[in-house]
Amino acid sequence: MFPRPPRGRRYAAATLTVCLLGSLATGAWAGPRPPAPRHEDVRVTRVPSAAGSGTALSGYDIQSTAKVADSPAAVSSPGYPAAGWHPAGPRSTVLAALLADGVYADPFHSTNLRKIPKADFDVPWWYRSDFTVEDTALRTYLDLSGVVSAADVYVNGRLVAPAAQVTGAYTHHELDITPLVGPGTNTVAFRVRPNDPDKDLTTGWLDWLQPPPDRNMGLVRDVLVRRGGPVALRDAHVVTELAVPSLATADLTVKAEARNDTDSAVTAEVSGSVGGTHFGRTVSLAAHEKRTITFSPADVPRLHLTSPRVWWPAGMGGRPLYDLDLTATVAGSTSDTAHETFGIRDVRAPLNADGDRQYLVNGRKLLIRGGGWSPDEFLRWDHTYTEDRLKYAVDLGLNTLRLEGHLEPDEFFDLADRHGLLTLPGWECCDKWEGDVNPGGHGEKWSGADHTVAKASMAAEAARLRGHPSVLSFLIGSDAAPDATIEKGYLEALKAADWPVPVVPAASEASSPQLGRSGMKMTGPYDWVPPGYWYAKREGGATGFNSETSAGPSIPTLDSLRRMMTPAELETLWKDPDARQYHRSPSTVFGTLKIYDDALTGRYGAPAGLTDYVRKAQLAQYENVRAQFEAYRRNAADAARPATGVVHWMFNSGWTSLHWQLTDRYLDQNGAYFGAKKANEPLHVQYSYDDRSVVVVNDRHEPAGGLTARATLFDPDGTQRYDRTVTGVSVAGDGAHGTPLTLPSSVGGPSRTHLLRLVLTDADGTEVSRNVYWLSTRPDTLDWSRTTWYHTPTTDYADLTGLASMARVPVSATASTQSAGGTSTTTVTVRNTGSGPAPSLLTDVRLVDAQGRPVLPVRWSDNQVSLWPGESVTLTASYRTADLHGSAPHVRVSGWNTPERTVPSA
Repeated sequence: MFPRPPRGRRYAAATLTVCLLGSLATGAWAGPRPPAPRHEDVRVTRVPSAAGSGTALSGYDIQSTAKVADSPAAVSSPGYPAAGWHPAGPRSTVLAALLADGVYADPFHSTNLRKIPKADFDVPWWYRSDFTVEDTALRTYLDLSGVVSAADVYVNGRLVAPAAQVTGAYTHHELDITPLVGPGTNTVAFRVRPNDPDKDLTTGWLDWLQPPPDRNMGLVRDVLVRRGGPVALRDAHVVTELAVPSLATADLTVKAEARNDTDSAVTAEVSGSVGGTHFGRTVSLAAHEKRTITFSPADVPRLHLTSPRVWWPAGMGGRPLYDLDLTATVAGSTSDTAHETFGIRDVRAPLNADGDRQYLVNGRKLLIRGGGWSPDEFLRWDHTYTEDRLKYAVDLGLNTLRLEGHLEPDEFFDLADRHGLLTLPGWECCDKWEGDVNPGGHGEKWSGADHTVAKASMAAEAARLRGHPSVLSFLIGSDAAPDATIEKGYLEALKAADWPVPVVPAASEASSPQLGRSGMKMTGPYDWVPPGYWYAKREGGATGFNSETSAGPSIPTLDSLRRMMTPAELETLWKDPDARQYHRSPSTVFGTLKIYDDALTGRYGAPAGLTDYVRKAQLAQYENVRAQFEAYRRNAADAARPATGVVHWMFNSGWTSLHWQLTDRYLDQNGAYFGAKKANEPLHVQYSYDDRSVVVVNDRHEPAGGLTARATLFDPDGTQRYDRTVTGVSVAGDGAHGTPLTLPSSVGGPSRTHLLRLVLTDADGTEVSRNVYWLSTRPDTLDWSRTTWYHTPTTDYADLTGLASMARVPVSATASTQSAGGTSTTTVTVRNTGSGPAPSLLTDVRLVDAQGRPVLPVRWSDNQVSLWPGESVTLTASYRTADLHGSAPHVRVSGWNTPERTVPSA
């Protein structure tokens, strides 16, 4: 986020291996074994006797240390009676576990989150789990990351590693527990310390949402029990070098660390395969020696690939992936294995002539159209829910998601690889991560230990993320760039990990000593501005690379609002712009909807009730988000300081929010969602708020020719004021645009509000893009002199009140549904059946069950469409059949001036 004034299993590079020496080194721990029965919530993980296996602990029992009087040795010993403890999943914060156990009410409803006592989380919490092994012939390791904020680690009654050593959410640790593990049941226990993002290099939330009372303390990534023989394989990865721009060849270099974990010399055979190519080598290792083993085209010619399968972002090509498999064999027996999945692609991000960051993927320029990603507020991992949101991002035409901290687990990046979504991970702002360098942050100055943790965190994340072709860059700073010492540590870690893509010093305009300029800007806004704002080539307007920006509030649908707020809160929502909105932000800057509500009233007229407020909000959000993406798309081809990237702040929310979201917590879709979807059509006709030009943008690789563009202006009552058609329109590909016409400055008539209908058809007369705007003869006037970091004031509003006089227009709807393989598709045809000239504006189609509840998630071919008399459109909705919960599907149709009705889907 922008600098603010003070206000309310791909690891190796950062691995810490702990060997238990002394008297324990000669055999397994011989302490007490379980005779005592455990309570019914016990989590027991069965670890196979297979070299090269890594088994995640299946879950934990957790309890506050304030309620546990027993010693750590007792708590971490097999057979300990953890009666009354709470069950927790394999990746769980303390609060996530307590919520799952029913301790607290739904934290997303009303102000329930505020009622959870923070004091419960001011002390450490115990996490304990049992695992069983059948034999001790193999070596055993604990492999862990994601500790928030630190933990003492115990195994079978013995301290393995203190919290001073296992600290930081992103550091990776491998603990050799071989001497402690015995046949049968073994116990691992973590005494997890409280988290303070201003003091710990972990994770925090700033102003995104009301922060969780436990501040996400817990274990939020898998803890693996790894088994292996005398030689371990670690840090396996492939360095790819793709020939650009031909893409005709690629060189692969395979690397891995072979480590002898015994007191004697060992000879091992290291063999592997990648892309159908096999290779191998004999390696001799002295006692406890570790060595990097490399296979390259110089010694394995087939690692020079011809016609490689190249990975592309969604919409640009296929997304093939390769597999690397390695095996270390000692005396004819498997000692360890390693597997990695990777993609072949080339990413470059030079600074252009204006000093802005311009990304190229596989040699082709790419306008970054992104959104800020938020995980669940309680860091709960749900594969299906995550994939649903990623599918939404693709559906919106986004190509990138930015992760400011909150770096998700491996599966997130696996999904991004598969769906072709680029990711921009990086460290977060305004807490300990930028405590040394960001005057607007809250973090403390760094100690020597902090520098060690930061470098280890960078090394671990680099090793984990480097093989994912979806990773576009790493931002080592957010609002501020690191100083020379911090930057040096980061860059050393990245280099050691063979980091393959650009490193950016900050998401703001800051610079760092070695990397220099960031080539990005973080100029806001974060609160409401009019649609025309985005066309101004200044501040947050469409120039350069804006790493986080939007017009702020994003009011959900009525369905979502009624789920998240009480009737009294809903009354306040539309009646009182000055009221503190708990579901907006803990920040004093963003605590109310005053700026947004004033604009809504000033442009559309005062809301007459909750339904009217939400109805007007959807128009406002649609036009604003659409304008943001359209301005950046148009200006991407400008000769003077072109736009190179924009990240809508944000894509989604980690909780039930009233701002910064294109899709809400419940996966419902409001005007912001469909405005973004419209703006990002691959072949698209759009209007420019600054110069009235009508522009055709083509993101497809191939040029588009033989197009016809038509622009028609109407009064709200349907009276036509202007109509022009241009034929023979041609547009080059890869983001190029053409300007077939410009609207006149005035069209006559008394109305101060007009509707603009743009239609683009192909050579066969088929409609390929339709776009409808509501415009005013009186422009929004911005006071640029009073711009702040989050907002530029509007002194005069556009007059869109004429929309209120639009006649009510009936819209018919017929629907049918087909289901196969667990997926249903509902096809809906809607038609303007009105007898007068007025169109139906922003006709919204919702899929609901027999009780009228939304069926979510759902992906529409198009939605919130506008139809003139006699016009019809056929839309399709795809969704999981199971999300109907046994009900028959229905379709609910409404709109700005369309009476609501619900029809069954045959």
